[in-house]
Amino acid sequence: MSTKKPIAAFDLLLIANQIIQEHEDYIDGMRATSVEEKDEVLVFKGDYFLDDNGLPTANTTAVFNMFKYLAHQLSKEFTVEK
Repeated sequence: MSTKKPIAAFDLLLIANQIIQEHEDYIDGMRATSVEEKDEVLVFKGDYFLDDNGLPTANTTAVFNMFKYLAHQLSKEFTVEK
C-alpha cells in the first residue's frame, strides 16, 4: 500500500514553485508550469531558457537540475490525483 499523499496537480505546482523560489540555485523566471506522473515519478516541466534558435543556454542545465531535484524530493511524498 502506498503511503504517498494524493494531491491535485495545481496544488503540487504551488509547492514545487515555492521550493524553487527558496532554493539557492533559483534563477529569476525559473518556474514549473506542469507536472505529470510516470511510473511513480513526478515529472516537472517549464521554460528551459532556450535561445532564439531553440538551443540550450547556460541556464538550461540549472532548470533541468531543479526539476530533477523536485522529482527526487516530491515523488517520495506525493502522487498526482487522477
